[in-house]
Parts: sequence; C-alpha cells; structure tokens
Amino acid sequence: MNYGMEDLIPMVARLAEKYTGGGSSSVTYEKAKQLMEAVLYCIHEAEIAGSNSVIPTKERSAEQVYEAGVDCVRKKVKEALSLYHEILPEFVSYGNKCLEDIFFKGIPEFFKWYDVEFEPQNTVIMLDYPVLKDLSGMTGIDKIYEFLKCILHEQRFLKGFPEQYVEKRLEKYENIYEKMTGNPCEILFMSSIVHILMGKTLSEEEIREEDLPKLKKIFREEDLQTVNMRLKKATEMFIQRYYGNCRELSEYLTGFIEEITVRLRYAADSQEDIVEKS
Repeated sequence: MNYGMEDLIPMVARLAEKYTGGGSSSVTYEKAKQLMEAVLYCIHEAEIAGSNSVIPTKERSAEQVYEAGVDCVRKKVKEALSLYHEILPEFVSYGNKCLEDIFFKGIPEFFKWYDVEFEPQNTVIMLDYPVLKDLSGMTGIDKIYEFLKCILHEQRFLKGFPEQYVEKRLEKYENIYEKMTGNPCEILFMSSIVHILMGKTLSEEEIREEDLPKLKKIFREEDLQTVNMRLKKATEMFIQRYYGNCRELSEYLTGFIEEITVRLRYAADSQEDIVEKS
C-alpha cells in the first residue's frame, strides 16, 4: 500500500506519546525512525494477511491497517511460541553447541524481550546457526517464526535416522563434531544425496575414493538442471516413503538441492576430495 506521510506521521506521533508515558510526543530522530519502522512493519503484516480479511486492505484507512497488523504480529508471536514448545520436548542438538545455545537460550530471550508495539521489526537475537533456507530478508517475529519452522523440519529429518548413525556421519565430517558450527541436517542430507546419486543405499559404507570417477562421470554427462530434477524426485520419493509424505519437509529439503548439486559439480570439476564429506 502506498500511504503518504500525512497518513503515517499521526500514528508515529501517538506511538511516541505512548512511549514517553503521555508526557510528550517529542522523541529523538533515531527513536522516531524506529517508531516509523514499527508502523510500516505492522502495515506490511496486515497486507500479508489481507486476503483473509473481511474488509479488503485497500478499502481500510492506514490506521485500520496498522491496528490489524499489530494483531497479526501478536498472533504470530503466539503461534511461534506454540511451535517452540512443540519442538522443545524432543529437541536434540546432536552436539552442535551453536544450535543448542540458540534454541535453549536465544529463543527464550527473544520471547522475553520482543516488543510488539514499539519495535516489532527487531529480531532481538543473532541467528548464527545456518538453516537450509535464506532468511536474510526477514526481521522480527517473521524471521524467528520461519527459523523455528526450519528447526522443526530439520529435527523431523534427523529423527528419521538412528541417533548413532547421525553421530557416525557427523564424526566422519568433523572429528570433534560436538564443537562443529555447521548444520547437522545439511551434513546428513548431503550424505544421503551423494549416496542416492551414486546408486548406494544409506546402509552401505560411506563413499570411497574409488567411487569418485563415477560422480565425475555423472556431471560430465548430465547438466545441473537434469541432476537437480533427478535428485528432487528422489528426495520426494524418500520423504514419501520414510516420512509419511510430509509436504513441508519435502519442500524444505528440495529447496536446498540446487546448492548441493553446485557444490558437487565444483567438487567433481576441481577433483576436490569429498570422500570425508560424504
């Protein structure tokens, strides 16, 4: 929506007055900028949810859209908190200290300090654990909620393997895997993809040096698009067979396949040793 400053400034002024306890609507430039961003964030939230509204967004005033957006943010916070408690009882960090700290310390801090009214655009905490989805364009509760969805998908995927199998693969990737900063789901999924590409079952031994010529041959004979399509279909079949055809998990993992194939293509072209990474 293209609201003019004349539509937005009155809402920022009311927020400023509320922020100062009703004593004044005068705040610093930095605080006014923060409050303007808060208004725009909530308006954007209302626009995202606009298709579900009885009154079309375009027929409402800026203030009505803003208030609807605040409600959307509050609702999303409740949904994200509910999702966190859904994951919590069976959460396993697989020795990843970064993931463990974010989940057990960072996320609770977010819910403790997140300010729906005056700074909903603030993500509050650093999400330095790399999920398999680009969240760089998100902030605030949008980013945290999407991050938790990613963690849910990763936990589901990893729980499809015996814990000892996961530990073995992680140890193969990095000897002191308890101190690793990478993504356990990425490592296990990468291993699974390489096995599928090489025509090996997951129960077979890891990829050996003598298997590498076959991998290189695949990328000499097939373009990336063909390999991508083959691996996406294989992943979908894998999820259908072992994870009850969970559509969300399938979409999450297949969304990462293009990056995996690019890495494998580079490894094959450069003759990089990927045996220890598979």
